[in-house]
Amino acid sequence: MKKFGKTIKLFLIDGEPSGRMTCELSNWTGKAYKIPRILIKESYSRDDLKNPGIYLLFGENEDGKGIVYVGEAETIIDRLKQHVAQKEFWSEAIVFISKDENLNKAHIKYLESRLYEITKKINNYNLENSTVPSKASISESEIAEMEEFIENIKLLTNTLGHRVFESLVNAEANKTKKTNTFYIKAARGANGYGIPSSKGFIIFKGSEVATNTVDSMQKSLNNIRQKLIDNEIIIKADKGLIFNKDHEFSSPSTAAAILMGRNANGLKEWKLKNGKTLKEFEILD
Repeated sequence: MKKFGKTIKLFLIDGEPSGRMTCELSNWTGKAYKIPRILIKESYSRDDLKNPGIYLLFGENEDGKGIVYVGEAETIIDRLKQHVAQKEFWSEAIVFISKDENLNKAHIKYLESRLYEITKKINNYNLENSTVPSKASISESEIAEMEEFIENIKLLTNTLGHRVFESLVNAEANKTKKTNTFYIKAARGANGYGIPSSKGFIIFKGSEVATNTVDSMQKSLNNIRQKLIDNEIIIKADKGLIFNKDHEFSSPSTAAAILMGRNANGLKEWKLKNGKTLKEFEILD
């Protein structure tokens, strides 16, 4: 199916990218706010934040893994006030409301439950919710409307910097064709595959990692490898060590080094099935 372009309108409320902003999508009745925690109090007087809506609170743990809390409220700004006082982990909120004030309590309960389900399934972020949100019972036509609303929430959340509702591979699907999968098969059991991404390189779940590292491997790379093992992104299996989930690295070289257990030039090590290197692919295709 052909993909069409979309128009997204960003408004910097405070005149700077680190401040508050609104985000609107053409031909959609929804509206998003991105609000830093330290600017919640500056938003008390905004009338549309007194409406019902869905919100996401974002933070990071000590290892840099994203944390998210999915919530709903009939008066969004009042709930955000409560979370400033009660929850410490988060640094910014993304809020979704309806410009035509057509979201009711059942709608936002449905949205909360579905977004929780999607977040848990994708598992890019740690969920801060202590209980599973209950799903409201709404009509078939309302479900269709809310599912369309969710698709726009996913799009705008990604646009605003958080890939919480989309898998790493799906997020890059429009940039990299499925046939453009790159492979490494090397010493000590390294046998992996993945794709280049907008942030670096994604190694796919199931890729086999070298069982040990060479003495000359950079200490920083060894530290990354150990952290991946500690966080169970790389786990022990019958064949040795494997990736337990898709994982994105900051560069093809870091990805190759972790896979191979030695310093590596990822542009030369990652190859298509026809033998073409990633460097050749990027230059010639």
